[in-house]
Amino acid sequence: MSTNEQPSLIRIARDSGNHTELEPLDLGARVRQLRKARNWTLEQAATQAGLARSTLSKIENGQMSPTYDALKKLAIGLEISVPQLFTPPQRDQVIGRMAVTRMGEGAAHPTATYEHELLAENLTKKQMLPYRARVRARSMDEFDGWVRHDGEEFLYVLTGVVQLYTEFYEPVEMRRGDSAYYDGSMGHNVISVSDEDAMILWVTSLA
Repeated sequence: MSTNEQPSLIRIARDSGNHTELEPLDLGARVRQLRKARNWTLEQAATQAGLARSTLSKIENGQMSPTYDALKKLAIGLEISVPQLFTPPQRDQVIGRMAVTRMGEGAAHPTATYEHELLAENLTKKQMLPYRARVRARSMDEFDGWVRHDGEEFLYVLTGVVQLYTEFYEPVEMRRGDSAYYDGSMGHNVISVSDEDAMILWVTSLA
């Protein structure tokens, strides 16, 4: 795998829609969501925050923009920080996404040193890039330099024996069932040191 090969796989995954545009936060809806999460009525929340009920109602309905002083009172009343008022709530709806890739049905991306098989390729907006790889390389001389990319990476040996080379550590021999987790921006390469091509599972973070 040359320096450009793995980034191309990551680019493929990111181009499939991993990045989404953030929607503007509706402060009124956010305040209402926080209030209801505490099972408070308007009167209870207004009392907690030291605001008039009518003021809180107007804020929730987008009929007025609160002053910073009012925001501080709201945050104190809701027992959160001011920045948390502007933090979108975590999605609590279970989406239930799933993708099954049968053996040999992944998208093939062969290179001179690896034969990659992308898994769950039809699932867009992934946070991870999982792929199986047949390690063809037998020597570091077959590479054009270190592979580097953003994010973190997990490697799991499926069959055979590999040697994991990294920029800051001594080479590590890994056998079936062994795994490694490392910083993707650190230079790294893998070669097979068994008679047959080794098979590994790689999972690279995309976030």
